[in-house]
Amino acid sequence: MRVRLLLAALALALVAPVGAWAQAPKPAEPQKGSGRVKQVAEIEMEKGGIIKIEFFPDDAPKTVENFVTLAKKGFYNGLTFHRIEPGFVIQGGDPKGDGTGGPGYKVKAEFNKNQHVRGAVAMARSQDPDSAGSQFYITLAPAHFLDGKYTVFGKVTSGMNIVDNVKKGDKMKSVKIIEVPE
Repeated sequence: MRVRLLLAALALALVAPVGAWAQAPKPAEPQKGSGRVKQVAEIEMEKGGIIKIEFFPDDAPKTVENFVTLAKKGFYNGLTFHRIEPGFVIQGGDPKGDGTGGPGYKVKAEFNKNQHVRGAVAMARSQDPDSAGSQFYITLAPAHFLDGKYTVFGKVTSGMNIVDNVKKGDKMKSVKIIEVPE
């Protein structure tokens, strides 16, 4: 008799609703966004105006990392655009201000599918493809003859009117990296 009573109690326990003894766990809250952040640069010019740059980290990860690291250290703050080629490019990022300076190391080229369209941001270098460091340029017009020869790592998303009016010697007051949730 005791065994039958025990079996009946066990059977009842197996078919009874779970809510009778415990609360069901709540479903997880849906995540907002991917949790990833996108980094963008804001170049504030000494004479006024801001140039915003979106990076291409999937296409040029080491180049983007290099630029972001230098910017976060304040490397670009106060540097000039030392080279202006009307209708072609503006170039800056040289601590010497004459096109011969850099951060003291070289970055290996990351050639990619990105093209030299108006507003493309790419690394300047010497004849050696792996000689980029801190100098970068922004194209004022398409320059497809450079495609596949220089690392394009970003594009201007706003402030192209500022880029168009940069003169030789104009200073970057600051270059800030902003992190935006994706």
